[in-house]
Order: sequence, then structure tokens, then C-alpha cells
Amino acid sequence: MAIQRQVKCINKTDRQSRHEKIRNIGGDWGIVSESIAINQIETGAYNYFTLVNGYKANVIIRVHEGRKYLKTDADTTLVDNLLSLKECN
Repeated sequence: MAIQRQVKCINKTDRQSRHEKIRNIGGDWGIVSESIAINQIETGAYNYFTLVNGYKANVIIRVHEGRKYLKTDADTTLVDNLLSLKECN
């Protein structure tokens, strides 16, 4: 069974595309690159989620023009839960 990790912060790139915005994700457990997080999700080692304004959303993998990226699954908010997080230190 995959370990649950709450994502509390991200580091963004300077790219404008929402499919290429995230460089790292982080939480109380530390910081990992987007590519490592994608691998951890794909192998079943970890499941990541956000908790924004009381709404939990799972972090999922999507593909855009052949490139994998992270986003949250649909929930009841219109805000992109992952991109709305604060910057990791």
C-alpha cells in the first residue's frame, strides 16, 4: 500500500504553460522533484494529496504533448490546488 504524503508547497519554473510549471513538491517529509514524484506515484510507493481550504485533492499524473506532469484531480473548487500552494524554502 502506498504511503500518503500531503503536499504543502511547490517550486515553480518560470514557464507560462501550466503543464510545465512545477519543478518540485514538498511537505513535512521534505522536497522532491516533479520527475521523482511522478516515478513514486507510478510505482505505487507514494500517493500525494493537497488539502486547501478544507478540500482534499489527490495529485495525479497527466500527459501533455508527450510530457508527464503533476496536477490535482477534480474536486469542488475552481482553483488549481497544486499551483496555489506556497513556494517551498
